[in-house]
Amino acid sequence: MDHWLYYLRGRVFEAFGRPLDAIDAYRAALQVDVDFHRAANRLAYTLASLQRFAEAERYFRDVLRLDPGNAVAHFNLGYTQEKLGQFAHAIQAFKESTRLNSKIDRAWYGMGMCHAHLGQHAAAVAALEQAANLQPMNPHAWYALGMAHHATHSPDKVKAVTLHLVRFDPRMARRLIVDAERNDLGYLVKDLQV
Repeated sequence: MDHWLYYLRGRVFEAFGRPLDAIDAYRAALQVDVDFHRAANRLAYTLASLQRFAEAERYFRDVLRLDPGNAVAHFNLGYTQEKLGQFAHAIQAFKESTRLNSKIDRAWYGMGMCHAHLGQHAAAVAALEQAANLQPMNPHAWYALGMAHHATHSPDKVKAVTLHLVRFDPRMARRLIVDAERNDLGYLVKDLQV
């Protein structure tokens, strides 16, 4: 029962904006019960929120050892690995997350961004299309998709993404036009003040 008391103490510390005390409480819970995956998950999440990604990665791995079917934990592992520059490992974690739950748009997005970092632009397009379809009003997913199409030399698809973006985020559409060097599409945002 002590592991639950430490865990609940950690949650209270988190609620009051005391992440370092929460970390200590979660570690205490894990000393009492090394297989208490809720404490490992909160510890990893809190460490990641403090950008202590290497430590967080270790605890997300512990969570997955105890709960391998946890799609969100696979996403979180991928996120920490992406932040650590471990793009190939992150892709595998994101893939497992989407295998377990294909509706996790942020896992598709992370996978696409990692593929783009590795110069695997066709794979980036495939993943970012999934992210954009799941979140049709997410300008960042659409912008990244447009840039992936630009990298694969697909000007018609860049134009289609720009036309979609201009409907709900003209500023991001302008950014895509500039970054993809598509001055021919400038008329779409000509009245936009920068």
